[in-house]
Amino acid sequence: MIPTTSLLTSSPIVLAKHRLISKPLRPTISIFCGASSGKSPIHLEAARALAFTLHKHRIKLVYGGGTSGLMGEIARTLVSLSGPTAVHGIIPAPLLRYKQRMDKADVPNENIYGRTTIVKDMHSRKRLMVDAVVSGGPGSGFIALPGGYGTLEELMEVVTWNQLGIHNRGIVVLNVEGYWNGLIKWIATGIDAGFVNEKNQKIITEAADGEAAIDALKKYQACEGRFNLQWTDTEV
Repeated sequence: MIPTTSLLTSSPIVLAKHRLISKPLRPTISIFCGASSGKSPIHLEAARALAFTLHKHRIKLVYGGGTSGLMGEIARTLVSLSGPTAVHGIIPAPLLRYKQRMDKADVPNENIYGRTTIVKDMHSRKRLMVDAVVSGGPGSGFIALPGGYGTLEELMEVVTWNQLGIHNRGIVVLNVEGYWNGLIKWIATGIDAGFVNEKNQKIITEAADGEAAIDALKKYQACEGRFNLQWTDTEV
């Protein structure tokens, strides 16, 4: 049986409000990115460079727990620089079992990839990742590197959660070789068509490199168009 850790049982916002802080918290950034490396070597280079930037600013990483592609590259690099405690991978059990069949591998080596938490499903994974970011120090947030369907889905969920007031952390797309140009254009199209509130256009910020991404998260200001709903754990 695959070992698991305790899962999140209440909302990220509620947990963050009640967390006892004894010393300044380091920022935590959740990175969404591909389990593939992409065709251009610049994608791996960007992942590696971002890891060096996280190390420079003493930022912790929470990510999807993969060991291949951009995921594996950024985790390995940051562990080699900052040590295993700087990286936390969160992976659903079915994905881990798939990786074990494909790669004949066990749970990722903590000394190479940092701590790994195994959860039952995708939703549990995303809730834990959001909780880590919300509970982190100033400058915590989300960064999306290039990736596929899963990367886009994770990115847009935290965008939606920001709009709904579930969290108030910044979100940045690292636009390597113009990878996110289509998304930036889609937001503009949504505004023109009346489906995206113009006041929420800057929920997603674009950055050209890691330093710019970190700076954008530090300077993030909540958009005026957010719903600011009150979210609790009590059922109606």
